[in-house]
Amino acid sequence: MKFNKRVSSSRRKQRKAHFRAPGHERRIRMAAPLSRELRDKYHVRSMPVRIGDDVLIVRGSRKGSAGKIRQCHRRKYVVYVEGVARDRANKQPADIGISPSNVRIVALNMTADREEFFEHKRRVVRARQRAGDKDEEMVDAD
Repeated sequence: MKFNKRVSSSRRKQRKAHFRAPGHERRIRMAAPLSRELRDKYHVRSMPVRIGDDVLIVRGSRKGSAGKIRQCHRRKYVVYVEGVARDRANKQPADIGISPSNVRIVALNMTADREEFFEHKRRVVRARQRAGDKDEEMVDAD
């Protein structure tokens, strides 16, 4: 079902937008879900991945591996996780690129921007809870 007339539903236009997206849009597209504990704590379902985040690989051949994000490669839409590598023919290690959709963030690398975002989110959640309490009081009064 289409909700916005200004956004195309065409597969080829979506693919074109995806592969030609500028870096600031790719950052948003490279988001990963948070673990259940972080979701309950911060009231956020997913976040853009960042260097230093602890992640657990939940899909693919490296499923079950965990580590810190060492590099985010926006051009390739992949992240490199510490300890997730393979050996080349000459026995040198080669990093394996993992799609951010295949990982789950288990610990966040907190920065000032993220702290500010979560503080704003806390205020919004509190305001919604207060509004919900008022609605319940009005229903009880009827």
